[in-house]
Amino acid sequence: MQTTLHTTVRFQGAALHSGRQIELRVHPAPAGSGIVFERTDLPLSLSRRRIKVSPEALIEANLCTRVGNAYGVTVSTIEHLMAAFAGCGIHNAHVTLDGDEVPILDGSARPFVASFLAAGVAGLRAPLRAIRVLRPVEVREGQAFARIEPATHLSIAFEIDFPDPAIGRQTKDLTLCNGAFVRELADSRTFCRMADVTLMRANGLALGGTMENAVVFDGASILTPGGLRHADEPVRHKMLDAMGDLAVAGAPILGRYVGYRAGHTLTGRLVRALLADRSAYERITVSGADAHALPGAGVGSADLALIA
Repeated sequence: MQTTLHTTVRFQGAALHSGRQIELRVHPAPAGSGIVFERTDLPLSLSRRRIKVSPEALIEANLCTRVGNAYGVTVSTIEHLMAAFAGCGIHNAHVTLDGDEVPILDGSARPFVASFLAAGVAGLRAPLRAIRVLRPVEVREGQAFARIEPATHLSIAFEIDFPDPAIGRQTKDLTLCNGAFVRELADSRTFCRMADVTLMRANGLALGGTMENAVVFDGASILTPGGLRHADEPVRHKMLDAMGDLAVAGAPILGRYVGYRAGHTLTGRLVRALLADRSAYERITVSGADAHALPGAGVGSADLALIA
């Protein structure tokens, strides 16, 4: 069955790239709504300031996931919030915010997940549809690639390879059902290299980035106080990002995602390529027997202690 939140939850914090303070609220929404963003800061009619998340709404951006509508209204850096929705099994929500970027908070999906689990997930009297992958689809750019393959559950396998000794080559492979996202990925923070921070700020980006909301590496050193939450936190965060980017499909995906040095752009292209090929997938109604295969299955208040 489809779900939403029991009650509205509120977040406030800096936008990663603009540095502006943003207030964001996530409200319950009826079945069939999907995830809808509304820019409350714009003097436009309701229909013009709303963006329904879908592959058609995607706008390519290298450093974040961005969506927009036909009237030029955009919302950026939605990936951690979208990953939290997918990982908690929330299919419908109305998100209001007074700016063009989701606040970065601590750089992970943990604050979103903690608030969602505390508020409670409400079942709706409507069947849930999912996307079942039938054959492999792949997109490439240089050495990097993102691929989706048939599988009975959503799983993600990722490999990163950085010249910085503190990051290096990392791989991880997870089946993301029965609360695995909450336990394994939700608290992993965005990361960057100090050289990239300097470049981004020179271009007017990452103005809201701090050592409290990102893990910063410099060669063999970890500059962020307190170090890592996981020895392989960077690859876990890339998997978190992929989870959020796959959620832009608008329905849970039953398939295996494989990424090598992939980012938001490649995963967004992969979602579009999958849904453009009607022979590569089918839409199914999720039965009670299949529900255990979804990322949010079995997630509840007991999991809150793992991420609080």
